Amino acid sequence: MTVVPLIEDASGFRGEADAVYAPESESDLLELLRVAVTQRTPVTVMGARTGVAGGCVPERGWAISLEKFRRVEIRSGAAVTGAGVILRDLQSAASQTGQFYPPDPTETSSSIGGNIATNASGSRSFLYGDTRRSVRRLRVVLLDGRVLDLGRGEPVPFEVPSLERPRTTKFSCGFDLRPGMDYLDLFIGSEGAIGIITEAVVTLLPIPASILSGVVFFGRSAALDAVDLWRNVPGLRMLEYMDGPSLDLLRSRGFDIPEDAAEALLIETVDPDVDAWVDRLDAVGALSEESWFGTTAADRERFRIFRHALPEAVNETVRRRGFQKMGTDFAVPLANNREMMRIYSELLGREFPGDYVIFGHIGDAHVHVNLLPRDQAAVERGRLLIREFARIAVSLGGVVAAEHGLGKRKRDLLALQWNPEQMAAMRAIKNRFDPRWLLGAGTLFAHPGAP
Repeated sequence: MTVVPLIEDASGFRGEADAVYAPESESDLLELLRVAVTQRTPVTVMGARTGVAGGCVPERGWAISLEKFRRVEIRSGAAVTGAGVILRDLQSAASQTGQFYPPDPTETSSSIGGNIATNASGSRSFLYGDTRRSVRRLRVVLLDGRVLDLGRGEPVPFEVPSLERPRTTKFSCGFDLRPGMDYLDLFIGSEGAIGIITEAVVTLLPIPASILSGVVFFGRSAALDAVDLWRNVPGLRMLEYMDGPSLDLLRSRGFDIPEDAAEALLIETVDPDVDAWVDRLDAVGALSEESWFGTTAADRERFRIFRHALPEAVNETVRRRGFQKMGTDFAVPLANNREMMRIYSELLGREFPGDYVIFGHIGDAHVHVNLLPRDQAAVERGRLLIREFARIAVSLGGVVAAEHGLGKRKRDLLALQWNPEQMAAMRAIKNRFDPRWLLGAGTLFAHPGAP
């Protein structure tokens, strides 16, 4: 076992640990947990620390990095992957066999274990679904020393309370409790609070023979019309949004964006009928001649870099101003997408003019609002605004966390999502697996007895 430095996630959230370990094997991990339980030492599991909710950041006790769990075995239609495997490495290995990992979260330096722990999704989840849909098998280490090897179809061996899940396409706000659920689904999205995922078998799909990708620019507020018209286009696997301030921020980073572009949609389709797409662009008044399109892997990578440059620019701007990331991860049912977007525009224009961007997975009614505060007063105002957005999202049938999890930074939002009885049901699950509340201490729930 070795000790490694840390401790901060991509949001700028920081914590402290008494020690940091990077076990080299499952037996090493089990020994660490045995000692931790004996000493009643809290344990926080870390992946690549690319999260933005603070789930991987310890408040105290030990931090355990799974960075050495890097085994990858590519099969036909599936991959066996250690929890510490980096997403881009899995995609690279899969591509050499003509396959790809469908969820494809935006942050390519994230770990597979972290993706599973938050039930992460990405731009292509519009067609392929979230991480949960692609997980076939999990290996999970429990605090009591048991090692579970769980496949699809294996039921939970105890009665599970039912929580009525919101009708959104994504969900990452606590335990996904459903009668008849598969046992492994209890650990997907659990944020390392009840067990430690060490290995997974995930689905791989054949790389499509042809893919048309593009960045469609709009000179007026027509992007939402396009979203409504294009959402059900066969073969569309990506439908991403950028507002005007997002494009301005990217312009400041050197991207040559058309001057009259006020919004953009990023698309990918496995049915690349160019003529049909030209007609679709014309029908919604897009800037057809100034939009970008391509059919090669190099084109897709160029557009991916363009898309990923936006959250990187946001994080850099906030850090430079001396603050932590202030972003939302709310999603609403598809039918309420326009109403949520209207509310964002109205309240942001009034409360945070000129200091915000909106971008993300609009095909799933799941965009990220990111605030760019300039002083502490704006931070305090922003916290109140984000909480108001969360309340509104829930009132529209939405979720307070769609893909990032809640971790420690956003755990207070859990009580907006669930009533006291439902919260008690989740705590009962936590107590069953971790009666001393040592694992993922402070993630999802405050320590017992804390205010």
